[in-house]
Amino acid sequence: MKAKLYLIPTPIGPGTFDKIFPNLNIEFVPTIQYFIVENIRTARRFLKKMNPAIDINQLTFFVLNKKTSSEEFSSFLDPIKRGHQIGLMSEAGVPGVADPGADIVRLAHQKQIDVVPLIGPSSILLSLMASGLNGQSFAFNGYLPIK
Repeated sequence: MKAKLYLIPTPIGPGTFDKIFPNLNIEFVPTIQYFIVENIRTARRFLKKMNPAIDINQLTFFVLNKKTSSEEFSSFLDPIKRGHQIGLMSEAGVPGVADPGADIVRLAHQKQIDVVPLIGPSSILLSLMASGLNGQSFAFNGYLPIK
């Protein structure tokens, strides 16, 4: 199987995994050994909750946040050259949307690496669905500031 970059959604609120994620995610994600994450502690907790039997110490994490320099991005994808799958996780929701993961996805496309989004929660789409607005003319201009 050709190594790929998998975009792994994470919970955007409380809930049980079997209600939020399809079995494909629950079974497949724990087979990945390399992860690009915003916060290692949160990622480790998520993976352990997804599969309590996972050996967290056997995993490799690359930190991608506001402090990460763009020079480091390319090295994050190096395990793919050696045939290893890589998971990209956002802190909450889906990677690449209002998230530093978009830079990694863009680089993966430039390097002709297959990018596979997995099914999961998306606060933007959930908000649009619940709003009653016309989804045909929807535009996302970023999240509102926290303050």
